[in-house]
Amino acid sequence: MYKQLIILLVVVFSLVSCHQDSITLVERDYTTGILISGEGSGAGTGSVTYLSSDQSAKHQFIYLSANGVQLGTFLQSIAFSEISAYIIVDNTNTISVVDKSSFIKTGEIKEDLKTPRFMTVIGEKGYVTNWGDPYNTIDDFIAVVDLSNNKVEKTISVGNGPERIISKGNKLYVSHKGAYGTNNIISIIDTLSDSVSEIKVEDNPDELFFNSHDNLVVLSEGNTIYNPTDWSIEGHTVGAIQTIDVTSNTVISSLPFKEGEHPSLMVFDAGEIYYYAEGKVFKINENDEVLSATVLIAQNLYGMDVKYGRLYGVEPNYTAQSSFYVFDLETQEQTFTTKVALGASKIYLRD
Repeated sequence: MYKQLIILLVVVFSLVSCHQDSITLVERDYTTGILISGEGSGAGTGSVTYLSSDQSAKHQFIYLSANGVQLGTFLQSIAFSEISAYIIVDNTNTISVVDKSSFIKTGEIKEDLKTPRFMTVIGEKGYVTNWGDPYNTIDDFIAVVDLSNNKVEKTISVGNGPERIISKGNKLYVSHKGAYGTNNIISIIDTLSDSVSEIKVEDNPDELFFNSHDNLVVLSEGNTIYNPTDWSIEGHTVGAIQTIDVTSNTVISSLPFKEGEHPSLMVFDAGEIYYYAEGKVFKINENDEVLSATVLIAQNLYGMDVKYGRLYGVEPNYTAQSSFYVFDLETQEQTFTTKVALGASKIYLRD
């Protein structure tokens, strides 16, 4: 009875503190605008918030509104195909498939996943990074999903802690952050043969994209080294923004951060690289040979994106609603803020 009461209180907290939509099913069009995913926490479920492009309309808990059920904790990421959105909840080993316009659930991928993280879509195939057991360094894999029936048709073994995954042509590029440990590789997977090769980068690579020269750009956070006895900090490995020539699979440039400085976010827009480190956002051109010393925006962020001369960011809260910000990049001023999903972590600009 006590456990049931605790569960009820958590649900009520989520309903009241997050101003979520009525449980009455609601059908809306989310084709354009901004989606913000929240991981959730012990205080409430993972969820997705919708904002219109001009921020004049906001809807919380859009999955609940469309389907009458919660997503659960922890919502890791969302991937998109032409018609569907794939919502990954990693600790339940589940990907909920929804119509990306209405967010009405159309299917589910649940078998043969183990701690799924990120997904990319190529045609009728979905490729999902899986940590397996986060404490096991040799059971990690990419799940290949047939999107016509939402079944995992095979898996491809990869190194420890696969994280972000993007594609170019018939190749997949995977950053390996190392799960609960550390790693320093980018996996390259040929989807025609399932062959896997690796490129060594700095420790804990995470976000990656292709620049306007078709080179792969990778953000490595670097690693903090702790004393195993008392967990005091003994040192740091370097973080860096590195550029890889994917023709030769070699690192052709490396911009290191200062020791002890651990960058955690990076996005690319119109030839410019925006990156976040130690509570500040910086900007460099993709051809620059040094990192910037000029702070563009000072704001604690856990997720960000850039488009149309604006920087969008989220600062998470794990006991109540998180904060969403919009900054004008020309004036560097905050132009908008609102409350969004619990544990907000990722931003998806739909138009």
